[in-house]
Amino acid sequence: MLRAQNLTLRIAGRTLCANLNVSLEAGENWVMLGANGSGKTTLLHTLAGLRAPETGTVSLDNGEINKIPARTRAQRLGVLFQDMESGFPATVIETVLTGRYPHLDRWQWEGAEDYRAAEAALDAVGLNGLDRRPLATLSGGERRRVEIATLLAQDAPICLLDEPINHLDLRHQVQMLDLLADRAHRPGHLNLFVLHDVNLALRFGTHGMLLFDNGECLHGPLSELLNRPNLERLYHCRLREIRDDVTSWFLPA
Repeated sequence: MLRAQNLTLRIAGRTLCANLNVSLEAGENWVMLGANGSGKTTLLHTLAGLRAPETGTVSLDNGEINKIPARTRAQRLGVLFQDMESGFPATVIETVLTGRYPHLDRWQWEGAEDYRAAEAALDAVGLNGLDRRPLATLSGGERRRVEIATLLAQDAPICLLDEPINHLDLRHQVQMLDLLADRAHRPGHLNLFVLHDVNLALRFGTHGMLLFDNGECLHGPLSELLNRPNLERLYHCRLREIRDDVTSWFLPA
């Protein structure tokens, strides 16, 4: 569904990834991990078609992503940014309805179907009843769930999510990741998450990309990637691995 071919990214003379070849397929939950400044957001934006690579291509549904009309692309691929700023005062429902824009014709107003989609998205993230509240009156965690609801209302089968659990407490971190990861079980759906929590990556991911600070990128099934040597090299710190019969957990040593 989404593929990078010979992809190279550079910023200020520094190579973030070199000649990356990776295919993300339906039914998969990909997780991107790396230290601060390793280029995770830049790579995610490039895969979304929002930034041109130095070399290589990104393909969406077998077509070069930058040649696909913006509205058509937004019907297929949605992006949750790390931080979202609103330049205008808006209510919760007005914000979530912006996710419906790719499905509207030019100058078309939102209809009953769009309101149903927005209200269903708010219900899914546990914010039903707050639809008329001004966005500025919400907590940081509530605003993050509004942003997730906006992405859900967009209903794009491919979602790229940059630190989706920003500002969320432990309960909502698990609830939102469970909600989002479950979408990949729907036919033709795929997620790519940028996360910092290795243990949540293990819990919700199927595949991963590890971005090292020398331009190297390892990718594949998470069960093969997430081991102590790889993670210690990735984060430049010693880790403890705790294991049982089912899984492993990694903690700073």
